[in-house]
Amino acid sequence: MAKMRAVQVARAGGPLELVEKEVPAPAAGRVRVKIEACGICHSDALTVEGHWPGITYPRVPGHEVAGVVDAVGANVRGFEAGQRVGVGWYGGSCGYCDSCRRGDFVACLIDPKISGISYDGGYAEYMVVPSEALAHIPDDISAVDAGPLMCAGVTTFNSLRNSGARAGDLVAVHGIGGLGHLGVQFAARMGFHTVAIARGQDKAALAKKLGAHDYIDSTVGNPGDALTKMGGARIILATVTSGKAMGEVLGGLGVGGKLIALGASPEPIAVTSLQLIGARRSIAGWPSGSSIDSEDTMRFSALTGVRPIVQQLPLERAAEGYALMMSGKARFRVVLTMGRA
Repeated sequence: MAKMRAVQVARAGGPLELVEKEVPAPAAGRVRVKIEACGICHSDALTVEGHWPGITYPRVPGHEVAGVVDAVGANVRGFEAGQRVGVGWYGGSCGYCDSCRRGDFVACLIDPKISGISYDGGYAEYMVVPSEALAHIPDDISAVDAGPLMCAGVTTFNSLRNSGARAGDLVAVHGIGGLGHLGVQFAARMGFHTVAIARGQDKAALAKKLGAHDYIDSTVGNPGDALTKMGGARIILATVTSGKAMGEVLGGLGVGGKLIALGASPEPIAVTSLQLIGARRSIAGWPSGSSIDSEDTMRFSALTGVRPIVQQLPLERAAEGYALMMSGKARFRVVLTMGRA
């Protein structure tokens, strides 16, 4: 059997280790992808630390995958060898539960699958995925850029285009990190009055370069008050992972405004019913998107010039890249490439 390199975790909380594994064969309905690049996402901690229930180990993490179709199993339509494809958080669904029957595949109720959790992910030279999890990559998007767009990209793009905001509305992006630096680009190119919120003045110039019309330093006064002085936000896209920080910007929502939480955190968001009732404010979350949403994200990015800011590392340095991401010092997505160092 042919062999491949992969980086896996053997047990919950164990180290990321470079190993040699057999190249998997695609069963019916599955496609084998020869991986070119894979982004490292904060959600990979669910696999590495074992926070997601029911993970079978050893497991290869990774759900920001870009590559090429290498082999196709029986009964697969729409994909053939040589096509450029990506795989994101959405890794497949049952197809017959109420959510799937309504076309809401990401919210599958019976058998939701997540790349790098339900099956081996993209920290490897090859992976096998259900065909419905694949997204076509446009020619204008490189593999290194496509990887982060399959998760951070689709999450910010999809939440904004389904937010109810209209061109010209004030949209604030809270946090300029792996999600936020893409959120600012998407918001500006969708025609929103885009306000970036982050800690300190060191990200102000970057936020403006990404397309923000205004910048709020959250260390100087209350960011919610600053938004109110601008007329109040229709949408606040909260990409930070702090419930406390999200609570601090809630007051900046205008009438009918909505805070959309993208940053995953177990910390509660402090809010009173009085903050919500009078101005009809609301709080919601958004969970990525299906494979066709990822295709839409990449097509929009190709048309408008949205690109992630990345740091590239070879596969064998995955543990180093993961540590960099977890430290919060990555600028702004770490992407593994499969070429040997």
